[in-house]
Amino acid sequence: MTRIGVLALQGAFIEHEQVLRGLEVEVCQVRLPHQLENLDGLIIPGGESTTIGKLAVGYGLIEPIRELARCGVPVWGTCAGMIILAREVAGYEQPLVGLMDIVVRRNAFGGQVDSFVEDLQVPAFGQDARPFPGVFIRAPLIESVGPGVEILVRLPEGGIVAVRQGNLLATAFHPELTGDSRFHRYFLAMTGGWAESGLTAAGSGER
Repeated sequence: MTRIGVLALQGAFIEHEQVLRGLEVEVCQVRLPHQLENLDGLIIPGGESTTIGKLAVGYGLIEPIRELARCGVPVWGTCAGMIILAREVAGYEQPLVGLMDIVVRRNAFGGQVDSFVEDLQVPAFGQDARPFPGVFIRAPLIESVGPGVEILVRLPEGGIVAVRQGNLLATAFHPELTGDSRFHRYFLAMTGGWAESGLTAAGSGER
């Protein structure tokens, strides 16, 4: 059975767990470095990115997560998790894993009261062309991407909100807060261990 870790320091980790368990995936809460062992994938959830980063430093998780990703294990960051994966946060200093060649801007759409849901087109889902409900809560925005980064999703006005770089996936929105499991199935397909996903996780975005 595919075994996915969810970084459980702060934020929406329970919601990711619930989606994964509904897909009959084994889930492991990760709070300490040894809990990263024998994982097929890792999710860094949404929440407060500064808090998650500081706690990750305090528990000695930053370098082990980097090493996990460098070994080819898929890692997915959602909202705050996307910030943690980025190499740079525009105008802000905070602890980062820093492996994705992207620059992000925190709280790009405003505060909590400015949260919104946007129907998103996701070509990477292949023949399943239904719009995906993107839930944006104090969400970041990707300001720029490096040459090895594939753009998976743009907002209608052009803003970049989902990218992939090899075994790394990042979304500015919260797929775990919807009733739609396609992004989780896409990530599981990236692990190569869940053939029933119906999604190939083959690249089909912009470069």
